[in-house]
Amino acid sequence: MNLLEENFSTLHLDEIRDHFPTLNQQINGHPLVYLDNAATTQKPLSVIEALNQYYHRDNANVHRGIHDLSDRATEYFESARTNIQSFINAEKIEEIIWTRGTTEGINLVAQSYARPLLRSGDEVLVSAMEHHSNIVPWQMVCEQTGATLNVVPVNDRGEIIIDTYLSMLSDNVKIIAITHVSNALGTINPIKQIIQAARQTNATILIDGAQAVAHFDIDVIDLDCDFYVFSGHKLFGPTGIGILYGKETLLKSMQPYQVGGEMIETVSFGQTTFNELPYKFEAGTPNIAGAIGLSAAIDYLKQFDRSELHHHENHLLEMATDKALSLPYIKLIGTAANKTGVLSFMVNDVHPHDVGLMLNQQGIAVRTGHHCAMPIMEQYEIPGTVRASFAFYNNEEDVERFFSALDKTKCFFL
Repeated sequence: MNLLEENFSTLHLDEIRDHFPTLNQQINGHPLVYLDNAATTQKPLSVIEALNQYYHRDNANVHRGIHDLSDRATEYFESARTNIQSFINAEKIEEIIWTRGTTEGINLVAQSYARPLLRSGDEVLVSAMEHHSNIVPWQMVCEQTGATLNVVPVNDRGEIIIDTYLSMLSDNVKIIAITHVSNALGTINPIKQIIQAARQTNATILIDGAQAVAHFDIDVIDLDCDFYVFSGHKLFGPTGIGILYGKETLLKSMQPYQVGGEMIETVSFGQTTFNELPYKFEAGTPNIAGAIGLSAAIDYLKQFDRSELHHHENHLLEMATDKALSLPYIKLIGTAANKTGVLSFMVNDVHPHDVGLMLNQQGIAVRTGHHCAMPIMEQYEIPGTVRASFAFYNNEEDVERFFSALDKTKCFFL
């Protein structure tokens, strides 16, 4: 049944919230208001039950076993891969690589694809709003190869300056690594435009989708990206599991990032041959439960019209933004025209950590600090922000309680 058949009613939202047991608790004597979804999302009961069933009934290693438990575990594990393929509309199952998360996916591409490719004089482009996980791997591979890391600037609203990006494109640019949605600002970048423009060059394009997948549908064929990476725990699934999508031709050309175990075909002391895709990049026992749990999270989302979920999240963000703009002691950081899920701000000159601690005393869970995006914080000349981030299980009462708690916090500091 589609719980959002007609509209996102209060009745439907109450039913949805009941699916997420973590939301039903008290923190310091107050009902929890969970607004830290950009860091990690809560898990529905169906995901928790899928993990429990695997460990309770099907716990075994995958692929080479000859007993029923191993057969069942393998079936669920590989069915999960097929589910991911469909979820992001990848052309082939071989293009779906299990990782520990977004960070490992980016590092895999940096070391297995970019490092053998790059030479002195080559360029890698990232934007000024990137998460550290989409900066440091490229810094390292540039140091290893002599390539140059160049930064596409971001304006004061938190938007990539497209004209400058276009002017930076040249035949020297070999890798472009851009976030789909900024974790620190909530900016939705014009990824299709960025990719289409890059096709004038020979650049390979990686998209960091960690903050995008929880909010709207991803179609990697439509985007025409070369690589797309994301994490399960930001998609209502378990921690420690993630996805690297790569075009088959590129993945076939790459050497493994890690070796041993599952990723081999034959081994002798004279020579080793590697397994076929996707197993070539999956050394060792995989996170079987994590894959099964992520698949269960996707199955959970399938019952909804995701455009309705996105509309509801945007309604909460607009409501929170309007309230913030009406308060003289709040300075918004990141005011892009196209945003999702994130309200990032300062309370005058009060350190964000102090604000976060006071909010926690009132049952409000937010994230404070630089959000692993120190370069963009340096651009704004601030130590960090208070970040309230929304998911579809949040409601208007969460927003009201958040701002009521902010008002009490303000009275303490100002």
